[in-house]
Amino acid sequence: MHLLVLGGTVFLSRAVAAEAVARGHRVTCAARGISGSVPDGAALVRVDRDEPAGLDPLAGTAFDAVVDVESMSPTRVRRALAVLGARAGHWTYVSTCSVYADHETPGQRADSAPLLDPAPDGADETDGELYGRLKLAAENAVRETLGERAFICRPGLIVGRGDRSDRFGYWPARVSAGGRFLAPGSPENQVQYVDVRDCAAWIVTAAEQRLVATLDAVCPPVRWGEWLARLTAAVGSGAEPVWVPQEFLLEHGVAPWMGPGSLPLWLPVPEYAGFMTCDVGASLAAGLHIRPLEDTVAESLGWERELGLDRERRTGITRERESELLAAWAQRGTAGGTAAG
Repeated sequence: MHLLVLGGTVFLSRAVAAEAVARGHRVTCAARGISGSVPDGAALVRVDRDEPAGLDPLAGTAFDAVVDVESMSPTRVRRALAVLGARAGHWTYVSTCSVYADHETPGQRADSAPLLDPAPDGADETDGELYGRLKLAAENAVRETLGERAFICRPGLIVGRGDRSDRFGYWPARVSAGGRFLAPGSPENQVQYVDVRDCAAWIVTAAEQRLVATLDAVCPPVRWGEWLARLTAAVGSGAEPVWVPQEFLLEHGVAPWMGPGSLPLWLPVPEYAGFMTCDVGASLAAGLHIRPLEDTVAESLGWERELGLDRERRTGITRERESELLAAWAQRGTAGGTAAG
């Protein structure tokens, strides 16, 4: 199979290219070539998707499969479809679980969950507030052009080597330092993610099998308590969680999910009870393989150490801030039915 990866130099797109090369496929990566390098064994064609004619170096070439990881711009997706779609045997577009409109209802499926309204033509394609709507507009462009040859892959949080968001890596890094650490909300809440290697492997498998579907790419939901316990054991740490309720965290200005001053992966419930409880039975049946959490933790911790465990983070609270919050919680005692680790 001759696979074209639109990208191929960083994170997921690079993992896709590397996986395809490892399986013996011929791989071409199309990128500017300034954000990173393509994997050994892959060829680089320099393109600039910001330019209307930026994909011309690929014009006239037939590919057995194309993988597009375009992050925000339906315009770039439409340009790629116009230049490459007619000669592509199969097309994968990497979208996002952020296209869903209902974040409160647990257990939703990709084939029936309500969706946001797609971003209209002319929308600001740099506006992060429109992220899910822009992705949905791009999905629709792919379906309209290549509906019988298209796989729409909707990942949740992608984690592992190359992830610079700190949303997953914060936790093995923090736990590796030991001591009592702040655990957000309730151990009964749930979390979902996907290892970048598992997502990449599924995308290559989908191209090989010419899968036509729209499916989520995340692991089955895991309870926070189990997730942190297994993560702690995988790190080999004696760290102990102190479970602090979401009301206390919100009162003290701790942000959920991501960003400076946040506790990564934590989301308030019930308003986000469905965001990390997607039903992925259909995805697993269609070839998505989820490796053991311990493998993902080991890879993520190795990546964290390469980046520097004590670096300034895009996401997460500092150790000083954590100590302040734990002290303030201890002064309140354990009133309100909370659990302390």
